[in-house]
Amino acid sequence: MTLAQIMQIILELFFYCFSFLSLYVQIYFLVVFLEKHKEIKIHRSPIKLFENEEDYQGVTITVPAYNEGLNVKKTVESLLKLNYPKNKLFLILVDDGSKDNTWEVMQEYKDHPQIKIFKKENGGKYTAQNLGLENTQTPFLGCLDSDSEVDPESLNRIMNYFADPAVMAVAPTIVSRNEENIVQRAQKTDYELQIYVKKMLAFVNAIHVTPGPFSIFRKSVFEKIGPYRHAHQTEDQEIAMRMQQNHMRIEHAPDAYVYTNTPKTVKALYKQRTRWIYGFIRNALDYKHLVFKKKYGNIGFITLPSGFISVMSVLFLFLFTGYNLYNYVKQKTLIISAVGLNMSTTSFKIDPFFINTSAILFISIIVYSSVFFSLFMGHKILHGKAKFNLNIIWFFIVYSIVAPFWLLKAVINAIRNYESSWTKEIDSR
Repeated sequence: MTLAQIMQIILELFFYCFSFLSLYVQIYFLVVFLEKHKEIKIHRSPIKLFENEEDYQGVTITVPAYNEGLNVKKTVESLLKLNYPKNKLFLILVDDGSKDNTWEVMQEYKDHPQIKIFKKENGGKYTAQNLGLENTQTPFLGCLDSDSEVDPESLNRIMNYFADPAVMAVAPTIVSRNEENIVQRAQKTDYELQIYVKKMLAFVNAIHVTPGPFSIFRKSVFEKIGPYRHAHQTEDQEIAMRMQQNHMRIEHAPDAYVYTNTPKTVKALYKQRTRWIYGFIRNALDYKHLVFKKKYGNIGFITLPSGFISVMSVLFLFLFTGYNLYNYVKQKTLIISAVGLNMSTTSFKIDPFFINTSAILFISIIVYSSVFFSLFMGHKILHGKAKFNLNIIWFFIVYSIVAPFWLLKAVINAIRNYESSWTKEIDSR
């Protein structure tokens, strides 16, 4: 047996291993969906929580901003349009050392009865959120990134989940907006996929991130487990993992929409996702003591292991495909050099005998089919019906080509403990 044959066998064994683990996670989500899909609450019209406005709970939303002079006004205005009693909704705007006109824009709201504004030296998003936390007097609080806008009904739909006293935080549904090119259309499908995944994780109490755009918490969460931390520039992941460590339940509101801007270029998307994956890896390592510990539930049995499996599977599939492509090209080159380029003039016909029926092909089809199902269900939850659209094609093309590179970069950065800069990411947009 040659070295090349041994290498091929080893690669195929790894392929089967990663494929099995990936399918296990997908099938687990499918079983959860079949058992729980009737419990998915989707409100297509406004809801009223109480007849009397005084029965509503007070909510404070912090808006941290760094160089968001072009966007922060739209963000604030979307919050002021929330269908929620005005005397129960308060905003804290924090300029985190911006170099543009963010502070000047915030000055327009200095006399607004619902709004407080603060300016501080740049210290990172988590410091801005903690400043908001220190100045919050209401029993509920949240955050909204200053490049995002909320649907007017989102807060009511989120607060509806807090009728259950066991719920300590609720994550929204993030939807991309203003797609101008293929890169952004691919991300639109990615965000729809996450709707399905996050809801399945919520059903088994295994959510590992409470997104910066409009996740709402009970203030008692921070009183019990402390404020936001730096957390490798991904404080929204760390606070969720810390909550899971302390057995605090996190829900997901699939009908609470937050509209966010997405990177317009491959370079910007690469930087954003490298930071996200790096943050996940480092935070997961910080909370590795949760893994396979029964007392911490499914965060340690499903979310963290499947996250690592996803990263390693994509990287392996990329290398596996590249290795096979290299061998194919090498083989064809040798054949051409030996017999020359023979362009046959005979008629072409399809012979079923030559159809590839290898186990690898069938496993790949099953894996991709499970991903398609997740994409369709995310689309259905968001739009009320599932249909095929070209964005799915762009998703597979863009992510298949670019994702392995940001995953590889994130892994290398995690090994080197090299942290991406959130402010540089914003500056480069």
